[in-house]
Amino acid sequence: MIWISVIFLSTLFVAYANGANDNFKGVATLFGSGTTNYRVALLWATFTTFAGSVCAFYFAQNLIATFSGRGLFPDAFLTDPVLLSSVILASGVTVYLAAKIGLPVSTTHSLTGALIGAGWMAVGERLNLSTLGKHFLAPLLISPFLALALALTLYPLFHYARRRLGIKSETCLCIGKNAGTQYAAVPMGRSVSAIQAMPVMAIVVADNVVCEQNNLAVYSGRLIGIQAQKVLDGLHFLSAGAVSFARGLNDTPKIVALGAAFGVIALEKFIFAVAIAMSVGGLMSARRVAETMSTRITTLNHGQGLTANLITSTLVMFASHI
Repeated sequence: MIWISVIFLSTLFVAYANGANDNFKGVATLFGSGTTNYRVALLWATFTTFAGSVCAFYFAQNLIATFSGRGLFPDAFLTDPVLLSSVILASGVTVYLAAKIGLPVSTTHSLTGALIGAGWMAVGERLNLSTLGKHFLAPLLISPFLALALALTLYPLFHYARRRLGIKSETCLCIGKNAGTQYAAVPMGRSVSAIQAMPVMAIVVADNVVCEQNNLAVYSGRLIGIQAQKVLDGLHFLSAGAVSFARGLNDTPKIVALGAAFGVIALEKFIFAVAIAMSVGGLMSARRVAETMSTRITTLNHGQGLTANLITSTLVMFASHI
């Protein structure tokens, strides 16, 4: 009974840490591109991640088998409480500390490292290197390059399609210091209420390059009879939600896998508890990682964010299925 409680609570801790570090990643482009504010993006991420977590019970149970350790080390160790709790706590502490200092890390990488480390200590040379390479290391190594290749292919096509449809970037109004080293680009026609008062202001009309560098370019023209910017913003929201949904679908089975192997509680209840813990972690502790993902890695405009989200969500949902 003690070990059941330890593994159950440790699993919820991993889920909380996962939510703190990962929940906002799917909507980072919404916040970073200025499509919406932090609060709206976080609520959208929480809702769609929770939906993906619940759906994991129906569509991603193969991942539970993969991350239970079956095939990685002998079956006799699959229910070893010392091994299971070691893996869970090691991965949970890693992800939580990363979230606290604003470093976006992968729970999948953390769980994989913990499985390898604890498994090696428990079984030594009986650790199945073939399973390790096929089911763990190969997907982690291949997926970034596959995403890169798709981005390099699709973004130029989307960019070309936008130009062919006659959708262009509008000029924006730039407000900033006279020195010109700090400014905020505000698209024409949008509210400037979010701009904080700055000393010694200067107002200039900037070209599209300046606007795009600040992720606030507005697209003119119409698409299917609707203003192009509204269509793009709507698609951007949907794509960000798809990423968060896919992440919940992919990460939840990995988190519950070890506890499920030990038979903590019924699987559907376990998944629901993990989904709640992930949601709470995101709502309570996502801010630092959100700032890193949205503004400190690279600048993305609306179209680039949409492209990145479409590729990510497609790859992750496909991986979850297989």
